[in-house]
Amino acid sequence: MRNVDLNTLPSPSPSSTPMKFYHSNRFKIAATFLLLSLSILITGTCLAYYGKLANNSSATSGSFNLNNLPSEQVIWFEKGEAELLKALNRKENSRKARNVILFVADGMGPNTVTAARIYGFGEDGLMAWEEFPNMGLLKTYCANKLVPDSASTATALFSGVKTNYETSGVDASVDFSNCSASLNSLHQLPTIMSWAQDEGLHTGFVTTTRVTHATPSALYAHVPDRSWECESNMPESAKMQGCTDIATQLVEGNVGQKINVIMGGGRQMLISNISGSEEDPLDHWAGYSKDGRHLIQKWMQKKQEQNRLYQVVQNRDELMAINGTSVNYVLGIFANGHLKYDNELDMGSRSMPSLKEMTVKALQILSSRERGFLLVVEGGLIDQAHHRGKAKKAINEVLAFNNAINASIQALNKEELEDTLIIVTADHSHTLTINGYPDRGTSVFGIAGKSITEGTPYTVLTYGTTRKGFQTDDKCLRKNPATDDTESWEYTQQGAVNTEENNHGGSDVTIHATGAMSHLFHGVHEQSYVAHAISYALRIGRFRENSLVKQLNE
Repeated sequence: MRNVDLNTLPSPSPSSTPMKFYHSNRFKIAATFLLLSLSILITGTCLAYYGKLANNSSATSGSFNLNNLPSEQVIWFEKGEAELLKALNRKENSRKARNVILFVADGMGPNTVTAARIYGFGEDGLMAWEEFPNMGLLKTYCANKLVPDSASTATALFSGVKTNYETSGVDASVDFSNCSASLNSLHQLPTIMSWAQDEGLHTGFVTTTRVTHATPSALYAHVPDRSWECESNMPESAKMQGCTDIATQLVEGNVGQKINVIMGGGRQMLISNISGSEEDPLDHWAGYSKDGRHLIQKWMQKKQEQNRLYQVVQNRDELMAINGTSVNYVLGIFANGHLKYDNELDMGSRSMPSLKEMTVKALQILSSRERGFLLVVEGGLIDQAHHRGKAKKAINEVLAFNNAINASIQALNKEELEDTLIIVTADHSHTLTINGYPDRGTSVFGIAGKSITEGTPYTVLTYGTTRKGFQTDDKCLRKNPATDDTESWEYTQQGAVNTEENNHGGSDVTIHATGAMSHLFHGVHEQSYVAHAISYALRIGRFRENSLVKQLNE
């Protein structure tokens, strides 16, 4: 065979290779025409098909012109459009927060909110915070309990760390009542209040409970037992080891003595051997100081030594007379124990103030400063009423809480609202249930139906666990609630299981937010997330470092 060098062969000329038809202009024109024709045919077919569907739908369902719909449908279409419009017009406020107001409703689970909404505004009403654009859920379990208490949940909310049941301001390495472990500074938790103070922000808290109670204590104290509100509740061994009570830490502690606004009850923890009265009884559920202390005088003395502008107030008149721009520090102690329930306030000249009045005055004091502020507001008597089985009182306290939130929004101008992150949440729930199939418009405190076993009526609201609520008649059958005034403030709702007091519930609680950085609350969160979100919004604590903020944003 002869070898042939392919490189030496001549290349064929263009004229020697016939042009393929699909490369010709004639083919391209024909193909384009066919594709256009096919497109027109498909489009026409689709239009005819969907037009037929639309005509069939219109023939069977009627036009979506609201004028052609029955009124029973129109109301829900209009509500749907209004809510949709609100959702479409939502805008994120991503500016750094200058101020934060954190509202905490003690014991306000989802069923409590629903019952309060119906009681106050009807089934289709809304609470103030339910109008906020952002919301989520918080998981409330604590480090060692499925169902938590208020000290452990407050610690999670304020420090960003979950801790053990009935401990306050310390991490989970500190067991209940372990004084020596609580003295280790590595396990004492800084809080949003201490972070805010470190950045020069003004701080305050308002509560309808004792200022040394579980929720506020977690802002400034570090104790292995939430009941150590004063020295009388502490074991001698703890005192010998150097542990101090919550009241002392409020007045003398590093965080407590820097708080600009303190308002609530708890005089019997701050002053020894005081006497109660019919209008202001001692709280026999709590401790009572006997060591000769007068921490209110000590608080005043410290402010004098520091040359601060301060004021101490003890009733509603004195509170309302404060000029918010003329003082930097206010201590308002309005009761020996907790304040009165909102339905019991008489609004007299020397009465106890409402949560709304305390909150608005606190805002006047804090917002008058050049720097921003952090204010924590606790509606604490929701929980207290639930513990006693008084559902109507608990629900009315939710409405008082709602009034305080509305008043706060009205107290701030538009620019302040833009710069302020407002958060509304609860620390935990209760075992309140909404039962049966009562007709719409039925009072939430009324009768829902009858038991299928004994035929005895039952109320719309009952508890899972109850104090004095498991009630029987002389035949040992469940007592008929229709024989009592279930609308009374003092009526005790029935329950399934008798316990020393109505226990907490373990359900998630809602969290709602508006204003600067409110979009940070958007789904299901650990309860401890709240402190981290607040510190990010204010750029305090670990988020004061721009490098960490930049890293997160990237």
